[in-house]
Amino acid sequence: MVQTTPFYTRLAHILVGMICLFYIAIIGQTILAPLLFALLFSLLLLPVANFLEQRFKFSRSISSIVVLLGLIVIISGLVSLLLSQLSALTQDIPAFKQQLLVASKEIQDWISRTFHINNTQQLSYIDSAATDALSTGTTLLGHTLLSVSSLMLFLVFTFLYTFFMLLHRKLLLRFIISLFRDEHTIIVYDAVNQIRYIVKKYIVGLFTQMLIVTILACAAFEIIGIKYAFLLGLITGIFNVIPYIGIFTALLLSTLITFATMGTTDVLFVLMSVIAIHLVDSNYIMPKIVGSKVKINPLAALLGLVIGEMVWGISGMFLSIPVIAIFKVIFDRVDGMKPWGMVLGDEDNPPVVPAAETIPKPEFVQKEKP
Repeated sequence: MVQTTPFYTRLAHILVGMICLFYIAIIGQTILAPLLFALLFSLLLLPVANFLEQRFKFSRSISSIVVLLGLIVIISGLVSLLLSQLSALTQDIPAFKQQLLVASKEIQDWISRTFHINNTQQLSYIDSAATDALSTGTTLLGHTLLSVSSLMLFLVFTFLYTFFMLLHRKLLLRFIISLFRDEHTIIVYDAVNQIRYIVKKYIVGLFTQMLIVTILACAAFEIIGIKYAFLLGLITGIFNVIPYIGIFTALLLSTLITFATMGTTDVLFVLMSVIAIHLVDSNYIMPKIVGSKVKINPLAALLGLVIGEMVWGISGMFLSIPVIAIFKVIFDRVDGMKPWGMVLGDEDNPPVVPAAETIPKPEFVQKEKP
C-alpha cells in the first residue's frame, strides 16, 4: 500500500525549504550574485563561442577569451557614453541652482500662503536640515567610495566566472546530468536546453527592447527640443530594463532634469512622451519581443521584483525575471512541482513539455555513462 505524505507535511517542507533558500541567498550574495550574472552572460555568449570554434577552429579557451573581451568592450562603450553625457550635464549645475532657487522661492510663497508659516521659519528648518546633511557628508562619501570599489570587484569576479563557465561548459553539463539517475538523463538534458534557450532569448529580447525604447525616447525628446535629449533617452532605455519600476524612475529623472534646464511646458511634453512610450512598450514591444520568450504572469513578475530587491537590491531586481524563468522550466518538468510552474506561468499559454522519448540524447551521453 502506497502512503501519501499529508498536505500539511508537504507544505511545511516547502516553507522550510524556501526559508533556507532565501537565507542562503542573503548570506551568500557576494558569491551567488556574480555567479548568476556570469551564468546569464555565458548563456548569451555561448552561441558566439560555438560559432568561433566550429567556423574558425578556435580552441575553447581562445573563443572564451574573445567573446568575453567583446562583452567587456560593449559594456565599457555604454558606460563611457553614459559618463560623457553626464559630464556634459555637470556643466549646467549653475543653471540647475538658479532654477531650483526660483522654484524654492515659489514653493516658500505657496507654503506661507497655505500653511501660514513665514519664510524665516522655513529658512530655519532648511538650515537645520542642511547642518544635519553636512555632518553626515563624510560618511556618505565613504559609503560612495566603498560602493564604487565593490562594484569594480563585482564586475571582475563576474567576468572571471563567465570565462570559466564558458571554458568548462561541457564539464558543468556532465556534472548536472550525473546528479540524476540514468532514466532521467533525457529529461534533465531537455531542461538544461530549455533553460539555455529561454534565458538566451530573454536577454536578447531585453536588449532589443532597450534599444527600441532608447531610440523612441531620443526621437521624442529631440522633437520636443529639450536639452540632453540623448542622455534622457539613454536613461529611459536603460531603466526600462527593470520591469514596472524602471519606467517610473526614468520618468522622475527625465522630468527633474527637464525642469532644471527647460520650462514647465517642456516638462509636460516629456511626461506625456514617456507615458506614451511606456504604453507602446507594454502593449506591443514587450509582449512581441520579450513576452513571447518568457511566459510569466505579471503578478509573479512583480512579486519577483519586490523579493529580489529585498534580498539583493538592484542586482536582485535585474536577476528576478531570469531566475523565475529558470525555476519555471524546472517546475514544469518535475511532477511534484508542476503546480508551482503553473502559478508562475501565463494563464493563456499553458506550458507544453515534450515527451522525453522524442528528445534526442546528447552525443556524450550516448557514448559514455555520466
